[in-house]
Amino acid sequence: MKTLISAVAAGALVLGTVAFAASKHADRINDAAQVLRDIHAAPDKDIPQELWEHAACAIVIPDLKKAAFIVGGEYGKGLMSCRRGGAWGAPVFMELEKGSWGLQIGAQEIDLVMLVMNTKGMEKLLNNKVQLGAEASVAAGPVGRDARAGTDVQMKAEILSYSRAQGLFAGIDISGGALKPDVSDTEDLYGKGATPRTIVMNGNAKIPAELRPFMNALNREAVATSGKK
Repeated sequence: MKTLISAVAAGALVLGTVAFAASKHADRINDAAQVLRDIHAAPDKDIPQELWEHAACAIVIPDLKKAAFIVGGEYGKGLMSCRRGGAWGAPVFMELEKGSWGLQIGAQEIDLVMLVMNTKGMEKLLNNKVQLGAEASVAAGPVGRDARAGTDVQMKAEILSYSRAQGLFAGIDISGGALKPDVSDTEDLYGKGATPRTIVMNGNAKIPAELRPFMNALNREAVATSGKK
């Protein structure tokens, strides 16, 4: 009987831990999904469809904030999903630290969207911290329906980056930032021992229900027209 009680208690603890983890990350997941819904709702101001179709990964970091503890910089966390067999795969958590470029137009926070344009860039990001512009080439991405409007520099970059602040969505150069997988938060949702690299590279991870809003928005399902900002 004691063994049964211990097993039940242990199971309840695990379920409680998973529920807490899901709740802790729900706002970030929902905010990232809303960013995608908002930009998809305005095709003339969206990332060109051709770039979406050719991207190896998409990263969304909502509410990137000025961080007092990082002198002169910003800090934010978000989600990355990479293509597996032509479809978007299980998302993992990412975090960005930045030390030199400022938030535009006096904004205190921005939403950041990045497209990783090849598998080489994807593999770099799944390692430890990557310095953008130094270890992975990055450029402000073109906006609108036609990707051919982009410059040669944009078309050769491993990562194209975009920001939204105070309703304005535009390309932004985030060279100098440090981007890395968020191992701890990823493990929260996928379970002990799960790492961003194994989830992305193996391509067979079951997507937790909590991440469905982000996946739906990434796949342009149930597009909303209301804005967060």
